[in-house]
Amino acid sequence: MKVLSVNVALPRLVAWKGQTFNTGIFKKPVHGPVMMRELDLDGDRQADLSVHGGPYKAVYAYPSEHYQFWKKVLPEVDLPWGQFGENLTTEGLNEADTHIGDVLRIGQATVQVTQPRLPCFKLAATFQRDDILKRFLQSGRSGFYLSVIEEGLVAAGDAIERIQEDANGIAVSDINKLFNQGTDRALLQRVTQLEALPLDWREHFAEQLATLERHSS
Repeated sequence: MKVLSVNVALPRLVAWKGQTFNTGIFKKPVHGPVMMRELDLDGDRQADLSVHGGPYKAVYAYPSEHYQFWKKVLPEVDLPWGQFGENLTTEGLNEADTHIGDVLRIGQATVQVTQPRLPCFKLAATFQRDDILKRFLQSGRSGFYLSVIEEGLVAAGDAIERIQEDANGIAVSDINKLFNQGTDRALLQRVTQLEALPLDWREHFAEQLATLERHSS
């Protein structure tokens, strides 16, 4: 497992559907090592901190293997590394074998997997097409956010080592499945008690579980 590309961007103005807004989604690969800090990478910023960034979304990783899928789905679109707004384009990780709470060593930094990515309208603005949001969600190719436990330098080519696998064994793909379908009560129950998952996610799934139980009673 390794990093193929480290991508950063500062917010810039974008026009989409009659609106103009700031976004930091247009990540570009950088050469050489970059410092991964508690809230972001050097040279990288999020525009709307109410929904982006923070300690549980400090770094966004996206598997390079998904690019082949998107090239088939969107053959007319140029897809350089960083196109999905990821800070790290990775090789050898995926949503099915990466668990919420897993601790990874990336270069000199130590991080923990916290949650999948839910796309907002800014992804649609990046691709200049509305259908990408639905396709992204339904594909299950979400990538995942990382919190930074230990700051350090990271660079393209750095190894990624899983130094601790979360004992609960709940994969990122399990969270995606629940978000899209949400009918597995046993899994919902486990997820609501998953401390490594941010509170807003746990509260969302607790509501889903309560709704299922009301409808079955």
